[in-house]
Amino acid sequence: MMKIDSGLDIKQEPGHYTEKMPALFIGHGSPMNIILKNDFTRSLRELGRNLPEPQAIMVISAHWLTDGSYVTCMDKPRTIHDFYGFPEELYQVNYPSPGASNYAESAIKSTIKAKIECNKDWGLDHASWAVLKHMYPEADIPVFEMSLDYSFNDWHPKSLDYHYQLASELVGLREKGVLIIGSGNLVHNLQMIDYNIDAQPFDWALEFDEKVKFNLLRGNHEDLIHFENMGTAASYAIPTLDHYLPLIYVIALQGEDEPLKFTYEGFQHGSISMRGFQVG
Repeated sequence: MMKIDSGLDIKQEPGHYTEKMPALFIGHGSPMNIILKNDFTRSLRELGRNLPEPQAIMVISAHWLTDGSYVTCMDKPRTIHDFYGFPEELYQVNYPSPGASNYAESAIKSTIKAKIECNKDWGLDHASWAVLKHMYPEADIPVFEMSLDYSFNDWHPKSLDYHYQLASELVGLREKGVLIIGSGNLVHNLQMIDYNIDAQPFDWALEFDEKVKFNLLRGNHEDLIHFENMGTAASYAIPTLDHYLPLIYVIALQGEDEPLKFTYEGFQHGSISMRGFQVG
């Protein structure tokens, strides 16, 4: 790894929680992080220990792309091994957390501008459980997942504006004890990947990562939404929107003057930024 620098019964109707939960963006990187012990996975363990205990967790997943927006509403979400060609050990790992259908229904009720629907078929893909396995290894906190409406996957600016507005309507979940995690990577180019996990980051990857960091620290959501304003490096860093969109959801959940801090900074495979941050 190359570095750069319990509460409510889950059957009850969710109510207001005594402490507003933070929201997180986590760069989850390679599925190999499921079994690796490195600076990144150690940072996840530390994060899980230091956060207030959530009543439930909602993960906005870069790996669940749908036509429309959905949340998982099952009591026992299955562990989805949505990766190929990795060591057999990874396919033996499961994350048997309970579901959180009541909180999922609360998410559905909270939105006006966009319709969210229940899904009882999906489960938890590795954008969720590969991270939660390190943060909450006991798998005892209810988890549900939210998809990305990828019918808005063109490069017109309205695409990210739509997701930002949708996410802003979910902020009330934080007051109900829900830890919201956007799981993707702000730099994610698999076409240019170096199979050495500790490879030197590409110059364009470093450049874009630093520009995003600059805008996050200044609360400049406009340039983060219209990332094409950050120069030609953006086209290499974001060849597709899927891994960048979870970041848009998390900044939309940031309150006025709410602090932001980085939970991890670093790269894997030269073209994947592992940068994570916390608001609140």
